[in-house]
Amino acid sequence: MKTATGDVKTATPSLARAINDRLALDLLLQHGPLTAPQLRTLTGLSRPTVSDLVERLTGRGLIEVTGEYGEDRRGPNARLYGIVARRAHVAGVDVRRSAVHVTVADLAGTAVGTSSREIAPARPADLPALVAEAVAEAAAGRDLEAVVIGAPGLVDPGSGDLGSPNDVPGWRPGLPGEVGERLRARVTLENEVNLAAVAELRTGSAAGSEDFVLLWLDDGVGAAVVLGGRLRRGVSGGAGEIGFLEVDGLPYCDQVGAEAVRDLTPEALAGRVAKGAAALVTILDPGLVVLGGATGRAGGDPLAALVSDRLRALSPAPTRVRPSTVDGNAVLQGAVLTALDLARDAVFS
Repeated sequence: MKTATGDVKTATPSLARAINDRLALDLLLQHGPLTAPQLRTLTGLSRPTVSDLVERLTGRGLIEVTGEYGEDRRGPNARLYGIVARRAHVAGVDVRRSAVHVTVADLAGTAVGTSSREIAPARPADLPALVAEAVAEAAAGRDLEAVVIGAPGLVDPGSGDLGSPNDVPGWRPGLPGEVGERLRARVTLENEVNLAAVAELRTGSAAGSEDFVLLWLDDGVGAAVVLGGRLRRGVSGGAGEIGFLEVDGLPYCDQVGAEAVRDLTPEALAGRVAKGAAALVTILDPGLVVLGGATGRAGGDPLAALVSDRLRALSPAPTRVRPSTVDGNAVLQGAVLTALDLARDAVFS
């Protein structure tokens, strides 16, 4: 570590302990229960250091003995230590134009509750109340460390709210704060496609890739940009809003939205998708385009291959094209993963 003058300064004992503790906790999340010798091997830390951190984390209620390793072994070295998953819970929320979907997970990421609520477009209910009720049902009395809501539209980095206009029935300024007050929990709002990209990065087609673009093809059309392993939202939250781009004299969203592509042949669809992808590739050179949303998932590998062929003719940058491979609701999964990041930072600090 360097001081302001550039001199090298060693970490303080308390900082070193914090770094070692978080390293051990992250390894337990990644690998599941581990013995002290296994932690020593994975961390490279000494026996006394690992013994101290195990005692410290156990005392803080963050880890516990979950069993023993090997039937023929007994004693301290055989004890398996795992995360106390019940220590905290989070909620991921997907607010669509017609429904709200919620998943509640424990600190280890295991889903412990789900719920859904329909939104009536003609006569929308009190949306903050509806969202809070859906989350409360899924939580079933559990306190929530973090709640992340995904919704379509530009999220203003300053206010943390959706910009106006947006097409979610019943949405009003301050909704995330209202939901937080009702739940007595920290609520964060994020663009739905950005959250889907988080899921692709962690568990889907972009796993292992630090640079990619998720092209979202559904009722709504947009893109999420990930560079250097990080979401890039832009100054106003509008990075990746490719639906507004004019292609061949028409807004791109009018060409590849769900209704517009309903009767297209796969070849015609691939041609339209490739033109939008080419704009992203030409500017960003991400190396990978993931086709998400209902259209991208339904098209699968055949559509991805057709888009790849057409993209090669439109852009000189070598680019792989893959369909989304996230199981289930990518927006909801990304919301849960983002909420877990926030909760772990708070609980493990």
